[in-house]
Amino acid sequence: MADRWKRITAGLLLAAMFLSGSANAAAQEDLGLYARSAVLMDGDSGRVLYGKEEQTELPMASTTKIMTCILALEEAAPDAVCTVSGHAASQPEVKLGMAEGDTFYLRDLLCSLMLESHNDSAVCIAETVGGSVEGFAAKMNAKAGELGCTQTHYITPNGLDAQDEGGEHRTTARELALVMRYCLRQSPKSAEFLEITQTPSCTFTNIAGSRSYSCTNHNAFLQIMDGALSGKTGFTSKAGYCYVGALERDGKLLIVALLACGWPHHKGYKWADTKKLMNYGLENYEVREISAPVLGTDSLPVTDGQKETVQITIQAEPGNGSGTGTDAAQGTENAAAGTPVRILMRPEEQVETRMELADTLAAPVSAGQQVGTAQCLVGGEVYASYRIVTKEEILKKDYPYCLRKVWELVLL
Repeated sequence: MADRWKRITAGLLLAAMFLSGSANAAAQEDLGLYARSAVLMDGDSGRVLYGKEEQTELPMASTTKIMTCILALEEAAPDAVCTVSGHAASQPEVKLGMAEGDTFYLRDLLCSLMLESHNDSAVCIAETVGGSVEGFAAKMNAKAGELGCTQTHYITPNGLDAQDEGGEHRTTARELALVMRYCLRQSPKSAEFLEITQTPSCTFTNIAGSRSYSCTNHNAFLQIMDGALSGKTGFTSKAGYCYVGALERDGKLLIVALLACGWPHHKGYKWADTKKLMNYGLENYEVREISAPVLGTDSLPVTDGQKETVQITIQAEPGNGSGTGTDAAQGTENAAAGTPVRILMRPEEQVETRMELADTLAAPVSAGQQVGTAQCLVGGEVYASYRIVTKEEILKKDYPYCLRKVWELVLL
């Protein structure tokens, strides 16, 4: 049986390698993008559907603020009082124009942050939530690590170009998309994040009521395509124009991240690239479901046990449906084996299964003991993992058991 499983596994791996090559070739199709670095991601599975230098580290300007916003939402109350420091008030344009010593409610500064991209609001939020800009940056980097973003380094909460002992303020298009995916699908504050980023405009005052402010949403993509969901623009002289945005249509959640997408006077490049990538995803990928593979047997033989066989079943690993391939299943969901994993695939692509299972088990066997694994792959990447476990306990044959069996024979 071991040889049979090994042959099945080897054959499936060869098929997966072939499909992986095909998928990678498709991903390198030239779409004529302006951006130096770009990615189109399946927001449900985290699968990269199209990439152009998607793992190149680059500055990301104010797209940084999606992390600032989600952290503030998760760690502070909407009515938290934010007191303006001299450092916050001295930030360069674009800024709200707050005065040192003034106070605001966090919910209002989050609108300022995400709609108008105000740099002073970002610093005031960071100092309120993290105690200091440095303390908040540490939180940002910790969260990035939790999401599997190993090439991202935050220094500022507003995305202004900066450098410290960890290097430049930077990310990759792929990891920027992962952060947006977290904001939309995985964070406990996803609904609040969406509400803020979809707001067309807002007005508010400082807590004293002595000054009023008005903010308008500058994410033009919300009006460009049907189903546009959220997004954040960015620009510095070093980063160029940057953008991360999401669209939900026909059951598909698509995320686009662009870095170094032109410099003045090419402000519209990012909208052209975003629309092109979104349409590419809508036209070339369909929603599929990965279900738990069917086991070839429902039991395994047991040697030296009080029963000759043990019943087995399949269970999903924690994180199914929330990873981004073999090395980055970062989610916390624990789907049942019967819960399918949603993923975007090309019509010609197939789900491959890799399975390993023990031939026999030696008693004693405990209930829930792992006896094998199964993985479902698309394009050579793992998107669902399963444990094959025993359903019952099997005790080892011992003297009392043997004596009882002899006695049963005598009685018969």
